[in-house]
Amino acid sequence: MIEAIFFYIFAAVLILSALMVITARNPVHAVLFLILAFFNAASLFVMLGAEFIGMTLVIVYVGAVAVLFLFVVMMLDINFAALRKGMLKHLPVGAFVGLALLAELMWMYMDWTPSMFVDNSARSPTPHGVTNTHALGQILYTQYLFPFETAGLILLVAMVGAITLTLRSRGDVRRQNVSDQVARNPKNVIKVVKVASGAGVEL
Repeated sequence: MIEAIFFYIFAAVLILSALMVITARNPVHAVLFLILAFFNAASLFVMLGAEFIGMTLVIVYVGAVAVLFLFVVMMLDINFAALRKGMLKHLPVGAFVGLALLAELMWMYMDWTPSMFVDNSARSPTPHGVTNTHALGQILYTQYLFPFETAGLILLVAMVGAITLTLRSRGDVRRQNVSDQVARNPKNVIKVVKVASGAGVEL
């Protein structure tokens, strides 16, 4: 009974905070509601016995991604009023996509069973004494190693692309050009002067 009460509390707060993320007018408030949604989703994972996934959700998404979003929104001077001008024009398409995703989720909830995509008879039971983190690591780095590495490569390419797209060069800032420094000829920048003992140097 207590577990059911906590489940409904976390689920209700998660749904409400997710709705506030997309309806809040202030982007800072939207990011704060996103952090609240991540915390409640992590609580649901812990209740399901997937404590590693729940802690990863808090550490990675709340501790890094959501906080990064918050700092970016607060530091950049973005005109959100101008961004919302074309929102009504794309509202029918967005509503259609949202309803399609909702219908797919409802279909999965109503008709999905573990035997739809995986043969349940071929699944071996979890060994006794193996923790959730150990079992997840065994699956990721043995059976799904190639998809796991492919996902990491895709994220790396996306990160490099984002850095390349946002890189801006300013003329009023002095920057270090390593290639010019390496290609410089020492004979053109160094002057060797032989000074006699006891004599001075004329500049």
